[in-house]
Amino acid sequence: MSDSLNLPKRPKGTPRFPDGPQPDPAGSHFERRIRSFQPRRSRVTAGQADALQRLWGEWGLDVDGRDVDPAALFGNERPVVLEIGFGMGEATARMAAGDPATNILAVDVHTPGQGHLLSLAEREGLDNVRVGNGDAIILLREMLPPDSLSGLRVYFPDPWPKKRHHKRRIIQAEFLDLAATRLRPGALVHCATDWEPYAEQMLEVLSAHPAFENTRADGGFAPRPDFRPLTRFEGQGLEKGHVVNDLLFRRVQQPER
Repeated sequence: MSDSLNLPKRPKGTPRFPDGPQPDPAGSHFERRIRSFQPRRSRVTAGQADALQRLWGEWGLDVDGRDVDPAALFGNERPVVLEIGFGMGEATARMAAGDPATNILAVDVHTPGQGHLLSLAEREGLDNVRVGNGDAIILLREMLPPDSLSGLRVYFPDPWPKKRHHKRRIIQAEFLDLAATRLRPGALVHCATDWEPYAEQMLEVLSAHPAFENTRADGGFAPRPDFRPLTRFEGQGLEKGHVVNDLLFRRVQQPER
């Protein structure tokens, strides 16, 4: 029997999951700027829908522009790492299980992935995962307090391979300017991509930014650290000859002017 969910038709304008993530949480914060993400529409399984309905109120966060207290969100004072874009959440769940002393705020716009990560967190008993729904730029700019993050993870973001779309890539100088205000000194920025031209751009932009320094003495790419799991998708790419590059940069204390 298929686990696909065939939801009854609902009146236009009503939310898909009344107790789950909202379809446009930051509608009042709409702005005409280039987006680095493109929402994907795919079928939500019955298990994912059940997790969204039951767990969102406790473990979910709609990115709606309202202030967030990370300690209140997680119920503790553990360091918080922001992960932007987590796919179906398998790697996120494994990292959370491997480092229970660190909280992970994982943000995406993919509803099936949100439901799947919630299911994994419940099944594995992970109290250090919260799932965000919406635009990570709004979360960083308007919701999180300064110096509130101990890390930032951006794994396999959309490479926007066409030259005319390069401006949509998330790792840009302006994004790093914003991220630097929310990352405390010593925070680790970890990026990974299997698109080599994008990896080169990431390295160039991060290396040029005064708020970050490469953890590699040679100024190059880093080997995949043990805490980042090898995902099935990544493994398939490696079998096809794709080259995966990791970048590990640290937030530095900038001198006062």
